[in-house]
Amino acid sequence: MLSYLQAYEPHELKRSGPNEYCTRTHDSLKISHGKWCWHSQGFGGRTALDYLIKVRGMDFVGAVEALCGYRAPPPSERPAPKPPKPFALPEASRCATAMVSYLQGRGIDPDLIGACIKDGTLYESRRYHNCVFVGRDPTGRARFACLRGTQGSFRMDVEGSDKRYNFSLPAADPKCPRLAVAESPIDALSLAALVKLSGGDWQSSHYISLGGTAPRAMLQFLHDHPEITQVSLCLDNDKAGMLGMDRLEQAIRENPELSQRVTLIYHNPPPAEYGKDYNEFLCSHIQAVRRKQHQREGVR
Repeated sequence: MLSYLQAYEPHELKRSGPNEYCTRTHDSLKISHGKWCWHSQGFGGRTALDYLIKVRGMDFVGAVEALCGYRAPPPSERPAPKPPKPFALPEASRCATAMVSYLQGRGIDPDLIGACIKDGTLYESRRYHNCVFVGRDPTGRARFACLRGTQGSFRMDVEGSDKRYNFSLPAADPKCPRLAVAESPIDALSLAALVKLSGGDWQSSHYISLGGTAPRAMLQFLHDHPEITQVSLCLDNDKAGMLGMDRLEQAIRENPELSQRVTLIYHNPPPAEYGKDYNEFLCSHIQAVRRKQHQREGVR
């Protein structure tokens, strides 16, 4: 894949480490040591064929033909790049049965689901019945959306999305000084669900999803909410998450305004013994609570 991009799509390559590249279109798609992994989507591969099929969306025959007969035309013959497709939200389903059932199966509290539906940041798509997580700018305009399949492992961003405005759960108090940062919308919801499950007020903090580990959505949210002074980095408990938290903290420290304003940054991955991410932690916690309830009922 690296050889293919170097030869035919060099504009897509961006170095992200001593022996690592990412693509400009998808900054969470990392290429290293003969492999590539699209971290925000949860899959990867080894070859340019994998890349063309899984990332570029080509069918198998078209991808093979492209690789066998690909010849980069001289600059004078290259077509003008197509303008980006305008962002548009997928059409909504009249009911959200599949979405609600899926999220409750992942341990997300019904009150949180209802709050997001009411705010217009969560709904079920009419086609394919995906969960649609919507990100809005400070004026309330939808600028981003990502899809999560209610069956299988399908995940993708809606074309034309602006990743600076990712899915978020606002605090009840607009002047709340606390922000929790997660990799995915479901992890952000899981953080709030864990607070509620422990008897706390889940609306006493802002929550935001990055759609990966890149800092752009966090930085935008911090600039849009100048009252925030405390940031909890709640990324996955794996190598990508740990490196991501270092990268997020560095992005804040290197920003002249934020480095003066944000006085507390702490790394808060989920406990390793309960899973890799906060949704796994939430599901483990719910199971533990149910076991204790069954034990108490058995004693009675």
